Amino acid sequence: MRKQTFSRLAFAALAPLAFSIAAPSSGAKPAGTLSKLPALGVDANHVTVSGLSSGGFMAAQFSVIHSSKVSGVGIVAGGPYGCGLLGLTVVQTCMTGSPSGSGARLAAQINEMSGLIDPLANVKGQRVYLFRGASDTVVGQGALDALRDFYKGVGVPTENLQYLASFPAEHAFLSLTARSTCAYLGGPYVNHCGADGTVGGLPRYDQPGAILTKVLGGTITPPATKLSSTPQAFAQSPYLSPLSAMATTGYVYVPKPCSTAGANCRIHVVFHGCEQAAAYTGDAVYGQLGYNAWADTNRVVVLYPQVEKSTLSGNPMGCWDWWGYTGAFATRYGPQTQSVQAMIDQLAQTGS
Repeated sequence: MRKQTFSRLAFAALAPLAFSIAAPSSGAKPAGTLSKLPALGVDANHVTVSGLSSGGFMAAQFSVIHSSKVSGVGIVAGGPYGCGLLGLTVVQTCMTGSPSGSGARLAAQINEMSGLIDPLANVKGQRVYLFRGASDTVVGQGALDALRDFYKGVGVPTENLQYLASFPAEHAFLSLTARSTCAYLGGPYVNHCGADGTVGGLPRYDQPGAILTKVLGGTITPPATKLSSTPQAFAQSPYLSPLSAMATTGYVYVPKPCSTAGANCRIHVVFHGCEQAAAYTGDAVYGQLGYNAWADTNRVVVLYPQVEKSTLSGNPMGCWDWWGYTGAFATRYGPQTQSVQAMIDQLAQTGS
């Protein structure tokens, strides 16, 4: 099963790139029945992001591209900025080989000189959480090491950089409430670890809490035992750049204290992994993973953008673009980066 899952994930990266327009999915809701994102006046200058697998690659990319606005990043089983810039020839190296942290830094420096990303010096001030399960059979240790080397190389201080690689987990987000056990590999790629004897009887690991604790900085309030609101679907279409290959529907969690403009709340963006969009896993990420309970008590709006599956676009498993199927993915002009930024900008507005 593990070999089969890895081969399917690899196929997502190695699929033909001949077409750039996503085909519609039967699992997506019609955008015309959904509302737009609300204008809440969130703080768009201290955004935090996180993601799993392709979403981890995307979180790394987004945090470097918009480093003047991103203050913290959590990466689970992802890889370094720009690792896929050479396309298909380096996909396997990025995932399971030994990608170069210094090479990622050089790629960022080149794009910085070209004005394609924010000044790299901003990354020094980011708070960084890096995680790969020691039993991960999809993304190798080399990817996490390259991430660590990249962030050290650009000057992130030791106290701002958390590196976790010994936890015996498979390829998944780790949640307090997940049904799948620590060693399970498969959808919805949300597992639980601990308390069941898999990690020496330790309590279950609350990864959303660990990520938010690190990336938000300072002391944060424990999670809510009962949510003040519910996650809502919204129409992504108004914010999508051409060729983004993203879904028509996205999700957002707005705590009740953040539901009116001027509430001065922060924003956290969660990038799902391959085959992990809501069209295929329901609310496993946007509703059950655990971010919302922490967001509720810490005045954080959580945005869950969604990517579409499409063989035509070279993305049959619904992965975020980190190898070029949408074009200039590692720059501010990347269609997916532009689309997510447009969503953040809308949430930051104070008018209708």
